[in-house]
Amino acid sequence: MNTPKDDLYTAPLDSEWQKSSFSNGAGSDCVQLMDIAGGVAIGDSKRPDRPELRYTPSEFAAFVQGVKAGEFDHLLSD
Repeated sequence: MNTPKDDLYTAPLDSEWQKSSFSNGAGSDCVQLMDIAGGVAIGDSKRPDRPELRYTPSEFAAFVQGVKAGEFDHLLSD
């Protein structure tokens, strides 16, 4: 039985990747996102050989809300 999460991993990557304007110019901070059917894909442009991660809209929204609330600030280096 397929779940919405299973369906995410069969959705084609047929849009353009979007990279944050905060990625540095040297290309070492290249997290990229793509809107896909049923959610969001997250990839690393430095390592296109690695599979992207895929999240449902509610999973991605929970993460973004946590970032905005500062819940992950302790993970940033000084």
